[in-house]
Amino acid sequence: VHLTESGGGVVQTGGSLKLSCAASGRPFNDYAMAWFRQPPGKAREFVAAIDDEGTRPVYADSAKGRFTISRGGVRNTISLEMNSLKPEGAAGYYCTLRTGAKAGDAVTSYDYWGQGTQVTVSA
Repeated sequence: VHLTESGGGVVQTGGSLKLSCAASGRPFNDYAMAWFRQPPGKAREFVAAIDDEGTRPVYADSAKGRFTISRGGVRNTISLEMNSLKPEGAAGYYCTLRTGAKAGDAVTSYDYWGQGTQVTVSA
């Protein structure tokens, strides 16, 4: 399975950015997808996840009310719309996938990872 992220860039504090991810390769019957981020010098942390059907998203507290994860019309794609970005949101953002229908927030439960896309939030 290969995951490709896009949409990172530089945005001002309070601005918006939309990330996208496409999965390719061996298909699974059911799989959940998620976004994690890793600020410089810190551990990778959960941002948002979505189940196989795209109907039950899960968010980190830091993302609730500002970020929206969705599953695309093409089942193997997801996006993350980020609004009201804060400086602490600057990080590498990673798309990930795990087999099974249910979404979750544990980094160790995900099997496949993209290379990441960088988000910079300027003051």
